[in-house]
Amino acid sequence: MSRTIISTDKAPAAIGTYSQAVKIDRTVYISGQIPLDPVTKILVEGDMEAQVRRVFENLKAVANASGGSLADAVRVTIYLTDLAHFALVNQVMAEYFSEPYPARAAVGVASLPRGAAVEADCILYV
Repeated sequence: MSRTIISTDKAPAAIGTYSQAVKIDRTVYISGQIPLDPVTKILVEGDMEAQVRRVFENLKAVANASGGSLADAVRVTIYLTDLAHFALVNQVMAEYFSEPYPARAAVGVASLPRGAAVEADCILYV
């Protein structure tokens, strides 16, 4: 079994005791991404759509750093502090993923790191 830690400056650095992603053989486990700007390291300003887009851009950057892309996603989990934003997540997600879509779960949560309203993690098979 080959284990590789994935890291890129095109996505926010880990803010805790975790790696941006871990690749084991051909499977990549991307840690949860919140809408942090990778340069300023603060939550993006703007509406919920801007936050959702930043989350997917962060996932995309880590996927690319792993040698894969979001097209290789087999599982995505979305965490929302308000499930009323679920339709918006679907709309934006359709711009980052194409059919056949990966498996997905959406979970309503009480809170997320740094006060974010959305977080997503992803598993790739590259």
